[in-house]
Amino acid sequence: MKRQVAETSGRDAEARAARWLEGQGYAVLARRVKTKVGEIDLVARTQGVVAFVEVKWRHRAADLDHAIDEHRLARVAAATEAVAHKYALGGEDIRIDVILLAPGTEPRHIVNAWMP
Repeated sequence: MKRQVAETSGRDAEARAARWLEGQGYAVLARRVKTKVGEIDLVARTQGVVAFVEVKWRHRAADLDHAIDEHRLARVAAATEAVAHKYALGGEDIRIDVILLAPGTEPRHIVNAWMP
């Protein structure tokens, strides 16, 4: 039951993040892209950049500072490497972003969160 609640919360957070990105001028290209090495929550394009976005939801805003770590970003980076060629078809730059969400807060968008 706890896993189902987490899954539902995650999907809701991803939908909220996608709407927020669209409001910022991004075109959402894909959601929940699965690869052998991990999953990418959202793929979005804006002004010559394709962003591979990790979305994190926490029930308390105070927990957002610890929602993402190097290990999780490395998994997103590996997944991005596996599929970037499918989305950056026009020579766009690619980057890995993070969107942090909690009740009662504006989305926190960390641009270019992964720099190996």
